[in-house]
Amino acid sequence: MKKILFAAALIGTAATSAFAAPEKYTLDSSHSQILFSYNHLGYSTTWGMFSGFEGEIMFDQEDPANSSVSVSMPVKSMFTGWEARFNHFMSDDFFGAADDEMVSFTSTGIEVTGEDTAKITGDLTLNGVTKSVVLDAKLNKAGEHPMAKKPWAGFDATTTLVRSEYELGQFAPFVGDEVEVKISVEATKAE
Repeated sequence: MKKILFAAALIGTAATSAFAAPEKYTLDSSHSQILFSYNHLGYSTTWGMFSGFEGEIMFDQEDPANSSVSVSMPVKSMFTGWEARFNHFMSDDFFGAADDEMVSFTSTGIEVTGEDTAKITGDLTLNGVTKSVVLDAKLNKAGEHPMAKKPWAGFDATTTLVRSEYELGQFAPFVGDEVEVKISVEATKAE
C-alpha cells in the first residue's frame, strides 16, 4: 500500500480511495523550481534556475503506469543571476531562443523503486531536440495542505543532461558538458 500511496503522491496526488479515477493536479508555480549547474573551466560551479513554470499531472490510481506528467516553460524564463550570461545563453552560441521557445518534459512511464523513491522516464525537449531522460525522484510529503485545505504533494528529483546532445555544446569540454539538474515541485488537486 505504501508503494501505491507513494506513486500517487509522487505525481501530485494523495490517495483518497482504492479505486479512484484519474485526477488532474496542477503544479504550484510559486513553489516549483528547477536548478541546473555545470563546471566552469574547473574553477567553479555555475548555477541557473527556472521557476514559475506550469504543468499538469494525471494520476490513474488503479494503474500508476497510466499516470502522466507534463511541464513546460519558456527558455527565456531562465534565471542566471548575471544579465551578460543570460544574453549569451539566448544568443546563437547556445539557444538562439525566440520569445516563444519552450522547454518541455512529458512523462512516458513511472517505476516505483521504494517506499519513497521512483524513476520517472519522459521526453525532454530542449533547444528543438527531444531525448528520453530518467528522473530519480523522492517523495517529500503528501497530504492535506494546512492552509489551502486541499490534497497536496511535493517531491524532489535529479538527473544529469549532456548539453552537447541538445546542440548546446559550445566551449565543451572546457566548460562542463554535463549539467546537473535538481527539481523540487509541489502540486495541488485541480478545481
